[in-house]
Amino acid sequence: MDDPKRLVDRARFEEAWSWEEYLQTVERNAALWEAVYRRAEAPEDLVGELRAVVDGPRFLLALTEDWCGDAVNSLPWVARLAEVIPELEFRLLGREDNPDLMDSHLTGTSRSIPVVMVFDSEFRELGWWGPRPGDLQSWAISSEARAMDDEDRYKVVRTWYARDRGRTILEEIGSLLRLHFGART
Repeated sequence: MDDPKRLVDRARFEEAWSWEEYLQTVERNAALWEAVYRRAEAPEDLVGELRAVVDGPRFLLALTEDWCGDAVNSLPWVARLAEVIPELEFRLLGREDNPDLMDSHLTGTSRSIPVVMVFDSEFRELGWWGPRPGDLQSWAISSEARAMDDEDRYKVVRTWYARDRGRTILEEIGSLLRLHFGART
């Protein structure tokens, strides 16, 4: 890499899994990964807005693991977005195999996933999203959520994701793209 501070370059990005390759590696929750992906759709209004903004190659790189419930409920939507906006390329890396990337994208002091990094055409990182949509993250760290047992808390989280249908995830990632690229003139 030319810039020692830069953790991702084209070569590292291209070594990461494509969405299809990643799905073939999934061992835990494989049926859930497939089911969420089958249902995932990128909302047409959001796609239209982002097509007006993304005017050249942009790269999305996720840190994930197949056991992560937030990843299985988030990343299929990102994959669908990249499928309908040809200028977006989406790849995935394992959190455990990439501690340098994970440690530069902590949630507080936690190695929470998924993390979706946004890069421009020169692989300069423009921002990152994760590990959950903002409203859900606020609830997850609330005293109400912390007081629940794991099973009940996970039911609330799954219900939130099912009702949201990926909208908030894609809007928040779309905000990163709009922030850095603005509308074409």
